[in-house]
Amino acid sequence: MCNKITEIIINGAVGTVPLSILTKNNIKSVMSGGGFVTHDQFKKAADYWKNKKQNAMPEEKLKKTVLEYISSNNTCALATGTGDYVRCTPIEYSYHDGKFWMFSEGGEKFIGLEKNENVCLAIYDKYEGTGNLKSIQIMGKAELVEPFSDTYNTHAQIKKIPIEALKKLPSPMNLICVTPVKMEVLFSEFKKSGYSSRQTIKF
Repeated sequence: MCNKITEIIINGAVGTVPLSILTKNNIKSVMSGGGFVTHDQFKKAADYWKNKKQNAMPEEKLKKTVLEYISSNNTCALATGTGDYVRCTPIEYSYHDGKFWMFSEGGEKFIGLEKNENVCLAIYDKYEGTGNLKSIQIMGKAELVEPFSDTYNTHAQIKKIPIEALKKLPSPMNLICVTPVKMEVLFSEFKKSGYSSRQTIKF
């Protein structure tokens, strides 16, 4: 699809639309089924859930449910990026002191982490129908913890990793810490209690 669009643009038009009107403020992106997706259509799609009436769950009850779910899992998808570079990494996490902690030897996620502290984590169950949805998206700020600092060593102890074993590695393990800014929660079961299936926690 992208190659086809590029070829048509090189020829001077996309379908019957002149290139002169293809700006980021009107025709934003791609052909879909022979039609165009405009900026307004993208925005409408992005705001879909914001514009729906929500029945909010009491905050303390929601936080308790979310904490139980986070604690019952140990793997997330960590999205990092900068400019037009995006990376999504499956990675083990721990959650304590209100933050997510991840040891990592390295990898291309650090390209984004160097230049952009804004990240997103996703924790979710396998899809088994719309009546059994369960997931959390966490928007947050990432930072690297200095190796063998008090904070670093404390997390290693929580993970039951001997400090001396870490010090024997050819290079120190990186410790990523993510402080949540917002959590978007999707639990189908909330409807049974009269709440919207989608809930938001802001920090």
